[in-house]
Amino acid sequence: MPDYVITTRAISGSNFSDEPGEAVFLKIPDQAANTAPGQKIPRHDWVREVVGIAGKTKDATGVSRGDVVVFIHGYNNSTEVVLQRHRVLKRDLPKFAYHGAVVSFDWPSSDIALAYLEDREKAKRTALYLVKDGIELFARMQNRQDCEVNVHLLAHSTGAYVVREAFDDADDRRAIAAVNWTTSEIAFIGADLSADSLSGANSSTESLYRHCLRLTNYSNPFDDVLQLSNAKRIGLAPRAGRVGLPGDAPAKAANIDCGEYYQKMIQNRPPGTIIGEPSHSWYIGDPVFTEDLAHTLNGNLDRRAINTRQPLATGQFKLVSPQTFVASAASVPIPVQPARA
Repeated sequence: MPDYVITTRAISGSNFSDEPGEAVFLKIPDQAANTAPGQKIPRHDWVREVVGIAGKTKDATGVSRGDVVVFIHGYNNSTEVVLQRHRVLKRDLPKFAYHGAVVSFDWPSSDIALAYLEDREKAKRTALYLVKDGIELFARMQNRQDCEVNVHLLAHSTGAYVVREAFDDADDRRAIAAVNWTTSEIAFIGADLSADSLSGANSSTESLYRHCLRLTNYSNPFDDVLQLSNAKRIGLAPRAGRVGLPGDAPAKAANIDCGEYYQKMIQNRPPGTIIGEPSHSWYIGDPVFTEDLAHTLNGNLDRRAINTRQPLATGQFKLVSPQTFVASAASVPIPVQPARA
């Protein structure tokens, strides 16, 4: 099956550059190792095809629904790495009964670590495209073809920053604010956002919480990329992807502490199954995280009933291996690029 990606990288000859450009809708053949401008198709065809593979299931009330999860990558990601992670998600989520579509939103992040601050500026500049050519696009498709389309977001690292800025910017745009749009589930992994910014009292995330049904933050206290001693992060506040959500986060937000699970898992993770720096990028391709994410996206279970998490005294959760875990469910090794965030 082809891969579907929205990219906001500018076209430069026969390739995409690391500079922002207008949104382009790509249909990528299975055998293609990278994205290319020649894979562009009309936006209306792209939407029609994605909705066609979004799956149609009926909930307990008999309402037909489809699901689309949009993956938003972090900083320092080449187009090859974005496509690799996209394909791992598309391959692994159906193993745990997620039957919707997986698409990616590719923004112009460099493949050089020192470009971190430049990448954050590009993330802010392109954030509106995520709403205008992503979320709003699917929102307008709801209730068409006799199927409601639930839009979910999965944001890694600086991708969480892209999402936050996009939601905040969207509420300031009259044309978009006039549309009654919302996302179902938002999941952050290794979120490069200050933990305090996800407080219920913080104005910077007011729009984020208003336009989603539930937000789940997966954190790892052993995340080396998000440590404050990292030279790129001097002066930054503790990150949500490392320390979790603040105590006054809204009730619709849940934090999953993955630290204990990560320490046990990383000792046995087969070589070649992590795309990027392990402590920051282990989530994609991990069967236990993928199962938890699939339950979250499907939305059939209360957060306290998901068997891959254990409640903590704080009211939050920690990630655990369920009794049904089978080691062979781990992802098959795939060729990967040099480690990136």
